[in-house]
Amino acid sequence: MLVLSHEDVRAHLNLDRLPDAVGEALAGLSDGRAQAPERVAVGVPSLSGLLAAMPAYLPSPETLVAKLVTIFPANSDRPTHQALVCCFEPATGSPLAVMDGSYLTAARTAAASALATRWLARPDAQVVVIVGTGAQARSHALALRDRGSLVVAGRDPRKAEALAAELAGSGLAARAAGSIEDAVRVADVVCLTTHAERPVIRRDWLKPGTHVNSVGYNTTGEGELDAATVASARLVVESRRAALAPPPAGSVELRTAQERGISLEPVELGDIVSGRAQGRQNERQVTLYKSVGVAVEDAAAARLVLDAVAASSHGREPATGD
Repeated sequence: MLVLSHEDVRAHLNLDRLPDAVGEALAGLSDGRAQAPERVAVGVPSLSGLLAAMPAYLPSPETLVAKLVTIFPANSDRPTHQALVCCFEPATGSPLAVMDGSYLTAARTAAASALATRWLARPDAQVVVIVGTGAQARSHALALRDRGSLVVAGRDPRKAEALAAELAGSGLAARAAGSIEDAVRVADVVCLTTHAERPVIRRDWLKPGTHVNSVGYNTTGEGELDAATVASARLVVESRRAALAPPPAGSVELRTAQERGISLEPVELGDIVSGRAQGRQNERQVTLYKSVGVAVEDAAAARLVLDAVAASSHGREPATGD
C-alpha cells in the first residue's frame, strides 16, 4: 500500500488538469453516476472543531476513496483543515493508498472555484479579489492566476499585505487592498475564503455582473456571505442536497437565508458543465458559487495523484509495523 506525504501529493497533483477532472466528477454526481453522501462528523465543542468523514465513488475513471478531515478554525500554528485520503481498489475493496489530504483539499476547492469562474464570470472579467489570507486564499490565487490581476484583502490588513507580497514574490501579479470594501467594489470576481461567522461583504458593494465564489466553512453564526447577496444572485452549488442540508454537510449562509424567508433554487455546477443547465443568464447578473465541499472532488484529485504516481513509479511503502 502506498503512503504519500504532503510533498508527494503536491509533486504529483496536476493543477492544470484538476478543474476539468473536478468538473467531470461533479457532472457525474449531478446525473447520478457518481456517489457521495453528505459528510458526517463529530464535534469538539470547546474548540469549534470537528472530524468529518467523506466517502465517494466515481465510475469513470473508477475511483473509491474516503477522506477524513478535521476543521479547527482556531488553529494559528498549522492549517485549519487537515486531512487524510484513503484510496481503495474498486474491484475488490482492497486498500491502495493513504495520502495526505491537506494540500489536496485546498487544491480541489480552488479548482472547483476556477471551474465555476470559467462558467459564470463575464468573459471580460479581469480583477480577481481574494478575501482571506490562509491556505484557501493561496490556492485560489494560484488557481485563478490567469484570470487577470489579483487583489488580496483581509480583516487583518497586515496579513493581506504579507500574502500579497508572498504571491508577488512567486511571480503572480498581486497587490494588497486597503480594505475589503475598497477591493470588492472594483472586483469582477470575488473569492471568499474565510472562516468568518459574520458576513465580510455586502451586496451593495458588488458591481453588476460580478461573480462570487464562497468557500469558507463554519457551522455557527451567519457565515462569510450576506443573505442579500444570496437572495439576489444566480446561485450555483456542487450538490443541492448537500448545500441545503443541516450542518455539518450544508452551508450556514444558505441556512441563514432560508431562516429569513428567502426561497432558494440553486443550480448544480455539474449540470452547467454538462450542458443541462445555463450558467450566467446576462451580463449584469450577479452570480454566486457557494461551495460546501463534496467528496467526488477529493476522489477526482486523488485519482490524478494515483495515476501520476503510477506513471512515475514513485511512492513509499509503509514501514514494517505501520
